[in-house]
Parts: sequence; structure tokens; C-alpha cells
Amino acid sequence: MSLLVLSLISIVPIFTIMFFLVILNWPASRAMPVALMVTAVIALFVWGTDGSVVAGAAFNGVITAMEVIFIVFGAVLLLNTVKESGAIHTIRNGFTSISPDRRIQAIIIAWLFGAFIEGAAGYGAPSAVAAPLLVAIGFPAMAAVMCVLIIQSTPVSFGAVGTPIQIGVNTGLTDQPLVQSALNGTGMSYMDYLLYITSNVVMIHSIVGIFIPLFVVTMLTRFFGPNKSFREGLKVWKFALFAGFSFTVPYYIIGTLLGPEFPSLLGALIALFIVIPAAKKGLFMPKDEIFDFTPRSQWEQGWFGKLNQEPEREKGSQRSISAGISWLPYVIVAVLLVASRTIEPLAAALKAPALVFENTFGSGITTTSTPLYLPGFIFIVVSGLTFFLHKMNKRNYAAAWKNSFKTAVSAGAALVFAVPMIKIFLNTSLAADKVNTATEYLAGKNMPLILAESVSVVTGSFWPIVAPAVGALGAFIAGSNTFSNMMFSLFQFGAASNIGLNVEQAGTVVALQAVGGAAGNMICVHNVVAASATVGLIGKEGALIRRVLLPMTYYLLAAGFLGMAIIHGTLNVWLIIYAVIVMAYLFRLVTAKNGFTAAAAG
Repeated sequence: MSLLVLSLISIVPIFTIMFFLVILNWPASRAMPVALMVTAVIALFVWGTDGSVVAGAAFNGVITAMEVIFIVFGAVLLLNTVKESGAIHTIRNGFTSISPDRRIQAIIIAWLFGAFIEGAAGYGAPSAVAAPLLVAIGFPAMAAVMCVLIIQSTPVSFGAVGTPIQIGVNTGLTDQPLVQSALNGTGMSYMDYLLYITSNVVMIHSIVGIFIPLFVVTMLTRFFGPNKSFREGLKVWKFALFAGFSFTVPYYIIGTLLGPEFPSLLGALIALFIVIPAAKKGLFMPKDEIFDFTPRSQWEQGWFGKLNQEPEREKGSQRSISAGISWLPYVIVAVLLVASRTIEPLAAALKAPALVFENTFGSGITTTSTPLYLPGFIFIVVSGLTFFLHKMNKRNYAAAWKNSFKTAVSAGAALVFAVPMIKIFLNTSLAADKVNTATEYLAGKNMPLILAESVSVVTGSFWPIVAPAVGALGAFIAGSNTFSNMMFSLFQFGAASNIGLNVEQAGTVVALQAVGGAAGNMICVHNVVAASATVGLIGKEGALIRRVLLPMTYYLLAAGFLGMAIIHGTLNVWLIIYAVIVMAYLFRLVTAKNGFTAAAAG
């Protein structure tokens, strides 16, 4: 088969997801089983992948799905514990005291607190923590998930203490002859090169990511405001850009000086100390204007999650709990997440009890799970501590467990199909008898690499513009920036070399891969499903993906053209195009009256 035919076949699983989930608006629990079957059939009968590999990949996906469900359960359990204790009222009042404006609350909780949790834990933890917290203070469930998905971009490349770079990019490039031969004679060691890539990643994210808080508030007011207007979000543009700069400036400095471990973690922490006092003083905020949602009775039915439908007055809410004690569970979570990722003896102890399934079904695929190292375990531990800290009664605490279990089961209905489908897609290996002499170099490659190969042939010297989109494709498929970087970092390096770029310019292309992979987290299926499940929002995954396509498209285009400017090293046409993209998006927000299209409004 030719490269064109193989590429068209490779895209069928992705098209299946998009068709049923986004176009037909099926819930993920119905769309993903179909996608799983389609992917398995192609892998077995078209790609020629051994049946044992398909079975082993599917098993690996089931275990990974269980890990995600475990994280969702732990995060929701902690929230339900805080709710049942009555502390959520103190937290809600605390955010109101900072600002009653929902736009400001979204920026502080989703953008800054979410980025901090991403830097500490990654793997969907921001969605699992920030989205339920937004719902708890009065946001519609769909609005909360949308806000948290949009911020799953700038901080993601340095999530989980730098895992997407240290594990993802590093695994993809280390000990590769192509990279080592390119570095010979440059005077640059491999570790120096990895830090060079990191500096490019943090620079691109810093410039593009400044506008993400503005996207959060404009999308919030357009889809969930009384007037359905982008303009209401733009009215806090000064505060939004202030919050953007407050995070990205320290983020850039830390990433450049200290490497990939702490840009998101420390950048967000510094920004919280800057932005919250400014918000309390009303700096950069419009005077005498507060944005709020319409009364709950006027909300659209699709906005509600199960958390929204719970009584306004939670059990135990008559008790008065101080602000410090109310927030203490989340403070403990942050401390434990950071400690478990930075203190090696503690990390080793948590990783020690591992479940290992070697060579599953004779596939050569080994599946390993370290349940105590997952953020879900920390959430559960802190929930237990909260029972004593908040002096809860057993009946209320039992209710928290019961409700959390129901939420986790709802999430599992989609995840147990979505993740195995992803794993099969990644583990396909094109049989030699499926290619001809002209395409024999494709033998052994998986579907994602075939897709990337065809794109590079078409784009030629314009590859850097496309590179972020490939990273996003990898994240959409694999559900992780880390996995996307593992899959495509070497390919990106090779594609850059093939079009005549030197080793430093190739490093910038690899950085664009990492940036695009981070932006792709906005729409990756299991991230959307898991975030929705934490607030009890089921069956709205397609509508959410359609809505966040706008900020994701901005991110990919802006990063691509900015990358071209960096590669060419001057204030040139590519930098001008980047500026035009930014201005075009802002103009679109200002002038739009009825949104993108009726379909996008979902």
C-alpha cells in the first residue's frame, strides 16, 4: 500500500471519534466503544498487528483507565468531604470576599490554582480539583469544565514536576544515533540540548499563553453569561492580561534558569501571591460592574452536573469552620503532591508497591501501576485527615464516599473504552507484507507515525508551522502530553533535519511538538471525560470539545508562526503573521454577536 492509502486508513480511528463525539454529539460512553472496535479491526486485519499485541495493548489501556478513575474518585471524595463538613461555605465566601465577579474567580481558580496543581501532579489533577471547586462556589458544571480545559495548555509541558519534558521528550530523543550524530562537533552535550529545548518550550508558552486567561473569561461570558456576549469578558482584559503576565514571567525565568521541574509549580504559586491581593484591592478591574450567572432556575438543562443538582444547603452546613481549617485539606494536598514528586525517598516508597503484569498475553507489553503514587491516593489520605480536622460525623462522611463512588462509576463507563482504544492505536505495528518496495521504510511504524510522515511530505519547509498540530494530535490520541512527546519527539527532530534545519533549529521544532502536545490536552478525550465526571456532567463531551477548539486553534497557529520566527531569528514575516493571528482572534471576540456557529454553541 502507498503512503497515501496508509495515511487515510490511519486517520479512520480519529475520524470515528470526531464524527460520533463531536458531529453527532454522542456521549463518550457510546462513541468510544465504536472507536475501540474500529481501531481493533484496522489493527488486526488491515495493519497486520498480531492479536496478542492488540489484546496486551487493550489490557494496558484498561489498567490506565482504572488509574484515571482512581484519581477522579479521590478528587471528588475530597470535595464531597469538604462539602459534607460544611467547610465549602467558608471557601465559597472566601472567594466572594476576593471578588464576587465570576470572571475573576475563574481566572484565580482555573488559571492560577489549576496551573499550580498541574505543576505539582499533572495527569488530569487540575480538572479533578479546580472544576469541582468552581461548581462548589456556584458555577454551572459545564462552565467549570470548559474553563479548566482551556487552561490545560500553558502549564502542561511542565506538569507533574516536568514529566512531559523529562520523561516525554527525553525518552523520545535520548541515545538516538540521529540526535547524537547531529550534536557531534557542536560542543553541546545531550543534557545541554535538552535544556535548550526546555528554554524554547518555556519561551513559546510564555508568549502564547499570556492570552489564555482572556480566552477563559470571554468564553465564559459568551456561553454562560446572561447576554451571551464576548464583550463582557473583554471588559476585564486588563486583569486577564495582568494574571497572564503574573504567571508567565516567573514561569519563563524559572524555566530558563532552573530547567523543566518547576516553571508551572513555582510560577503559579508566585502569581497567586501577586494576583489575589490585587484582586482584593480591585486593581485592573472595571469599576461598579460585577459579572454573575443568571439565577439557577434560568440555566439551560445542559449546564447542570450532578454537583449542581445537590441541595444548596449541604449537610453539616450549620457548623462554622474557620477559613484556615476549611482550606487546610487543599493546602495539605498541594504539600503532599509536591513532596511526593520532589523528595526521592518518599517517591520511592510510594512507587514500591507496584502491580506489574509482564508480557501480557505474550504481547511483549508490560503493564505497571503504582497506585500509591497516583494523586488519587493522596486525595483519599487527605479526605481521611479531613474527617478528623473538620470533626465530621460518620453519617456525613459515609455519604461523601457513596456519592464519590457513583461519580467514579459514571466516568468509568467511557474511560474503559477510550483508553484501550488509544493504547491499541499507539501499539499498531505495520506488517512488512502490507507495504511495497517504495514504502518498505514504513514497516513496523504505528498509525500516528504514518500520519506524521504523510504530513511532513506535504508541508516541506513549512513543517514548523504544522509541528504543534502534530503534538496536539498525539495528545488527543494518547491523552497525554508526555505520551505525545514520547511518540513524536524523534520524528519531529528527523523531519526538521530532512528540510535542512540545523541542530538548534531542530530543537525548536521539538519544542513546538511539546507546546502543541500541551495545547492538545484541551480536547483529549479522556481528559474531557475525566474532568466532566468530577462534576457529574455526563454526555456533553462533544459540546465541550467544540467550544475549546477556538482557544486550541489559536494556540497551535500562534505557536507555529512564532516558532518560524524563532527559527529564522529576525523580526520577519512569521512574527508579523503571529501578531495578525492574535489581533484576528481578538477582533473576532469583539465583533461576534452570536458566537461562531449554531453548531459550535452546542
